[in-house]
Amino acid sequence: MKLKNVGVLLGLGLIATGAAQAAPRVAYKLNGTCDGWPRMAIDAAPGMCAGLVVGPTPGAFAQRQLRLPRTLVPLDDGRTWLVADLSDWTRPRGVIWRLTVEPGQPARLEPLLTGLSLPHGLAIGPDGLAYVGEMSRIFRFDPRAPDPAATVEPVVSGLPDNRLHDNRHPLSQFVFAADGALLVNVGAPSDQCLDDKGARVGTDHCDQSEGDEATAGIRRYALVSPGRWGPDFTMLARGLRNSVALAVHPSGTVLQAENSYDLADRWSPFEEVNRIEAGRHYGWPYCMDMATPTPGWAGAMDCASSAHTPPAALLPPHVAPLAMTWYQGAMFPALRGKLLMSWHGYRSTGGRLAAFTVDAKGLPVPRLRATFPTYPSGSRPFGTGPAAQAEILTPGWGKVDGVRPQGTPVGIAVAADGAIWVADDKNASVIRFAVDRP
Repeated sequence: MKLKNVGVLLGLGLIATGAAQAAPRVAYKLNGTCDGWPRMAIDAAPGMCAGLVVGPTPGAFAQRQLRLPRTLVPLDDGRTWLVADLSDWTRPRGVIWRLTVEPGQPARLEPLLTGLSLPHGLAIGPDGLAYVGEMSRIFRFDPRAPDPAATVEPVVSGLPDNRLHDNRHPLSQFVFAADGALLVNVGAPSDQCLDDKGARVGTDHCDQSEGDEATAGIRRYALVSPGRWGPDFTMLARGLRNSVALAVHPSGTVLQAENSYDLADRWSPFEEVNRIEAGRHYGWPYCMDMATPTPGWAGAMDCASSAHTPPAALLPPHVAPLAMTWYQGAMFPALRGKLLMSWHGYRSTGGRLAAFTVDAKGLPVPRLRATFPTYPSGSRPFGTGPAAQAEILTPGWGKVDGVRPQGTPVGIAVAADGAIWVADDKNASVIRFAVDRP
């Protein structure tokens, strides 16, 4: 795709990214083109560059169309996309947009559904319909219909109304398993299952992880007939603080990237990559890292025993992994088969797009002497347990005054041509990573 007139886009308010909601935000500096798109000042891996698809005009952040874009999927022809815009953390103002791109033309945004409550999960189902995860339900609709809103149909209801307060994790993410079941994230209703005085919520165990509320885990809704899932669920796995990053490999492996505890320590705990298997407990809130008891729940679980399923590999601390997919495109042959992951975290480890070499099951291959990068420069060793060694595709996405804000990548999707599209939520942008050419 070629954009011949960048000035037109600036005038129409579609180039990213300017001021924050409450204070001026550093704008992305634009210079030249990246495979036909305005080139952004993001330092990418050799042979790769970042092109801006849509975002707010510098200096007019409050007037932006996209407010908090979280996830995106291509639709049909490669020039049409769906974007889930969370929009507002406290009010039902979420939007599903249709994003249309044409050669030489400004990108166009059209709202298909509005007034949604924290929409995050977004996927094209086996029936070709669009599936959306709101805070307390999953529904589907026909994005190609003349009136998409008239086609909305509930799929899963009764998810916890986990409103945003006290470290709750309200976002509904889901994936379709190899057997057709719908696997749904239910985030923990707290950070560490402790009250505001640091006392345990529960006695011998955490009710939030073990009780009837069935939070802090992944629910499995069985497929009972084509396009229909049973209303009852089983707990596929427990002890997972926040499974927003879920993916299913072609081999059938279910992979989860864990957003671990929000401890004040800059370097602890590590995030995790978990292979999800039925009936397993992955440790929240009793264990962290490979087998370390958490301060508030020491003695509640033997973290070195079979009661706790350790991660397949460690990730850097506080990177906040929010999306994963295995790359199968043609544009970047060196990435074929690798796992792509977005790191959304605001600390010095976050703000990156990473890739991992994987085994035949799609699991990152751990390395004993792995390191991880930090902004503004440098790296640190993990120092404990097998860790996943990341290949950083965006080594320069930290904040630089006058050049760029720190990136906040969330959703990842691979286009038909192999370009990698990313939703950058706090910077209200959709970015296209492509081969480095004009």
